Amino acid sequence: MNDETEHQVRQDSDMEDDTITEVIDADAQTEAQQTDHDETEQGPLQAELDKVKQEKEEMHQRVLRIQAEFDNFKKRTQKEKEADLKYKSEDIVKDLLPVLDNFERALQVEVTDETKNFAEGITMVYRQLKDALSNHGVKEIESVGKPFDPTIHHAVMQEEDEEAEPESVIEELQKGYYLKDRVIRPAMVKVNK
Repeated sequence: MNDETEHQVRQDSDMEDDTITEVIDADAQTEAQQTDHDETEQGPLQAELDKVKQEKEEMHQRVLRIQAEFDNFKKRTQKEKEADLKYKSEDIVKDLLPVLDNFERALQVEVTDETKNFAEGITMVYRQLKDALSNHGVKEIESVGKPFDPTIHHAVMQEEDEEAEPESVIEELQKGYYLKDRVIRPAMVKVNK
């Protein structure tokens, strides 16, 4: 190859390099313009997208709070139902306690030969009533000799008794009763000073 041909090849190669550089520069400018254009268009779109994401997150949190409130409501309702079932007989038991008291008073009467059969009948009915109440969770509050407890005892009298412990129940004037674990009638008692 001669010098002139070599020189021509170099010039062609330089021109190709310049053309390639120009094409690359043009591509880069076009790409930069496209990116600027996309960013300009994406600015409002991105803001809208961010707003929608925030609203979605707020709604999600709201749904979680509502779900938690509903779960708490269900638990509270279930506990109320259980309590209602547990103490459903409370009203009727309260109505029957004076009847039980009257049976006990009737059984304290002196029995004669003439009233023996009648007293036995009353005793049987009294036992049946006590058993029926017991089957529904009614039990007597033990009082005599126990320390006075204002949650289960109602003090109506005080008396000094040196043989008994201070602040203890020395006499039961009216029986108290539990319904399961709830006091439905406190015992009326005489308390030692």
